This record gives sequence, C-alpha cells and structure tokens, in this order.
Amino acid sequence: MQNESEQLSKTLAWTCGMILQSGPDDLRRIVLAYGQAQDLVANIAKDDGDARPRIVACFERSDSYRAKNDIACVGWILMAIQERVNEHKLPDWRKLRKVLDKTMKLLPLPKTSVH
Repeated sequence: MQNESEQLSKTLAWTCGMILQSGPDDLRRIVLAYGQAQDLVANIAKDDGDARPRIVACFERSDSYRAKNDIACVGWILMAIQERVNEHKLPDWRKLRKVLDKTMKLLPLPKTSVH
C-alpha cells in the first residue's frame, strides 16, 4: 500500500498537469474555486490542531465538481493538499511544500491569496 506522501505527490502531479493544460477561462475557474476553498476552511475550526475536517470538506467539494467534469475541482484539491501539508505531520512535508509552492505559482492568483 502506498503511503500518504506518495498519494499526495501523485495527486499534486495530476493537479499540476491539469493547471498546465488549462486555458485562461479554466485557470479563472480554478482560482475562483481555490478562493472559495480558502473561505470555507477559514470557517472550519481545526480539531485539536488537526485539519482533517477542513481537508475532508475540500475533497468532498472537489469530488462533486469532478463528477461533473468541472475544472474547479482542481482548486479544491489544491486547498486540501495545502491544509494537509501545513500540518507538518508528513515525513516528506517539506518536499511537498516546495512542489505545492511551484504549482501555486502557475495560477494567476491575486497577491493576497497566497499564504
């Protein structure tokens, strides 16, 4: 069975690929979804420092968009991965952070949106 870091790496690679294949309209959809995800997680309290409730909420939203073949799923996945990496509990979280940061730079985010 793959460990969580490997699974997140594969998901992040898929996400990066989706961003690289996206045109301007799709990129705007991803950024909009990412902003909505930021708003959602800001309103979900961590469970004793555990971001699991936030992560689950983002993956649920991502799954619903993905079921409709909506590129917005990518914004929600990015937030879920970001929340997990920000916990600093994975053995490879620093490596994942570097890839995540590079992936985020591919998006036309407002300067205030990047944490």
